[in-house]
Amino acid sequence: MSKNRGFAAGLAGALDSEAPAAEQPQGRLGIGVLAGRSNRLAELASGAVVARPVELVDPARCRIWAEHNRDYERLDEARCSDLIESLKAQGRQEIPAIVRRVKDDSGFDLEVICGARRHWTVSWLRAHNYPEFRFLVEIREMTDEEAFRVSDLENRTRDDLSDIERARDYLRALDRHYQGRQKTMAQRLNVSEAWLSRYLDLARLPPDVVAAFPDPHALRIKHITFLKPLLKPDAQRGRVLEAARALASRGDQRLSPQDVIRRLKDAAEPPRPSGAPKKSGSPPESLVRNAAGKPILRIDAQKRQEVRLTLMPRGGATREQAETALRDLLTRYWPPEPI
Repeated sequence: MSKNRGFAAGLAGALDSEAPAAEQPQGRLGIGVLAGRSNRLAELASGAVVARPVELVDPARCRIWAEHNRDYERLDEARCSDLIESLKAQGRQEIPAIVRRVKDDSGFDLEVICGARRHWTVSWLRAHNYPEFRFLVEIREMTDEEAFRVSDLENRTRDDLSDIERARDYLRALDRHYQGRQKTMAQRLNVSEAWLSRYLDLARLPPDVVAAFPDPHALRIKHITFLKPLLKPDAQRGRVLEAARALASRGDQRLSPQDVIRRLKDAAEPPRPSGAPKKSGSPPESLVRNAAGKPILRIDAQKRQEVRLTLMPRGGATREQAETALRDLLTRYWPPEPI
């Protein structure tokens, strides 16, 4: 068998010239190897397949592209655990990262365009009892704009890349590669302008609002539908930013994105001084705040026989203000009986 393989491999290099029929190998293995090599050469010649160099390199000689859409600093053993176990089980990296050569930095040979997570994982394995691991890369020549599109296409469907990471990547690229022209960028990425606009809106959220979320990477593109309207007009925007800063300062890790959005939405409503007269025929105010606009309680439902409400002890008001608000409600809905 080994002789047949060697014989077939030797003939493969001479495919351009016709060999006499008598010299063709008769075994099935030889024919299969030759046919596969011939088909491969035909594909390369026609342009159906593009041959690119693939190498195993030291990850320490590779730097991460400055425009890479992965937040490399946030990568850790937990976020890469699935890839760590996969590489351990396979004994190697199966899918190459996409890189280009570095010409302006003697400290590195290559720049990672796609594959920061693979780069981190191989580096971690080499530092943790697996020094034999090498970083598998596919080397390409490309401009920055081409590199951006390649990176976006590879990562667009990945669940482990957060929406906020992708959104910030798009916002940076808008000016760097498309001169601020959103329509041009959408065309180059082959996406709709509306789809791209939602990501850009997410990336443009004020830092105070993003910091209000215990884990900014939990922000999803769907959340921008609720957050964007809260920042207009200016007076409402000020109340929302103040509430966002208060949430960030408390650092309550138990809050879900929905909890944060609900509190920001409550803060967006204009404050109503306690005890202020209501216009005749107007519905009762559902949210009761203190003079600074901090929510105290919310009236959830009012029926003829009952009033249901929710206390908001973490809204920023004091207990004394809550007691005053409750007394006002008792006076309004449960007036004292005449003596």
